[in-house]
Amino acid sequence: MRKFRLILLATLMIISSLTFAQEKVDRTPKISGFVQTLYQADFSDDFDLNSNTFRMRRVRMSIDGKLTENLSYKIQGDFSRSPMLVDAYVKYKVCDAFSIQAGQFKLPFTMETAINPVNLEIFDYGEVVSKLAGYSDVCGVGALGRDMGVMATGKLFQKDDFSLLEYAVGVFNGNGVNNTDNNNRKDVAGRVEFHPWLKEVTLTGSFYIGKYNKDENFGDRNRYSGGAQFKNDRLIVRGEYVAGDTGVNDTIGNFKSNGLYAVAGYNFFLGKEKKQTLMPVLRFDRMVADTDIEKGGKNYFTAGINYWPVKCLNFKLDYTYIQPEKGDVSHRIVAILSFKF
Repeated sequence: MRKFRLILLATLMIISSLTFAQEKVDRTPKISGFVQTLYQADFSDDFDLNSNTFRMRRVRMSIDGKLTENLSYKIQGDFSRSPMLVDAYVKYKVCDAFSIQAGQFKLPFTMETAINPVNLEIFDYGEVVSKLAGYSDVCGVGALGRDMGVMATGKLFQKDDFSLLEYAVGVFNGNGVNNTDNNNRKDVAGRVEFHPWLKEVTLTGSFYIGKYNKDENFGDRNRYSGGAQFKNDRLIVRGEYVAGDTGVNDTIGNFKSNGLYAVAGYNFFLGKEKKQTLMPVLRFDRMVADTDIEKGGKNYFTAGINYWPVKCLNFKLDYTYIQPEKGDVSHRIVAILSFKF
């Protein structure tokens, strides 16, 4: 009986300590977001103006917070066109090596997808990422690089202030944001990042395996990527190769797509306190939507300036020379102003 009382007392003490720990969690929701206003001008080969416009590129607002010490959530909407749910998920962290989240969120495919668009070196994601990572995919499915599903993430082999290995793998509907599944297959996506004993260096690989059904087209939607990055407070160099197979229907079969990008920039710190940053940036982007089409690829050469006068305000000015393998070249100038709160 005395032993039972001791066990009961210890159990009550553990429950009490857990309850007390949960009571210390700040459950106040945190509101944040960002706005991007864009001006774009498109020119012909002879620099005749074809079109130009101002538009709101993104208007995002997020609410995130904690329900318990290990249970967090995020809800994000976009208001640039009409109110649209972007993210809505809950995440439970068991330990650094394993967390699980469920809801709608970014797919763990390609390294660039994980970057917030405000923090990109140029005005938007590269063409190959857009066309093969669920933004404006060549199969016609997807938007915002997100889907609904369940995903496990974790960081392994801690060294000083970083982990040598990070992973994310999940199961998804495969039908884009705010859509239920329209076939009997679930898609699987995953990404691994390896830091070879240097925090600044990242080696990455990712995959996407699934099926899609869109506008009487259906079939495989398989993708893979590999890339590397060096990034410190001054220099950023990143590149990725992305490829995949896309089904059209049972009669036509699959077509193959591939592409790559490489970007490099260098930060200059300005101002009396050196808190302003000015980054000249160069980027090469290549996309081949269908490798069976002779001379069907397109190259994008971009030079730009990325300026942060203060921590929450960013201005980018980019010029892009667009060179199709077949047809006339064109030019594009984009200026984008972003602020976050």
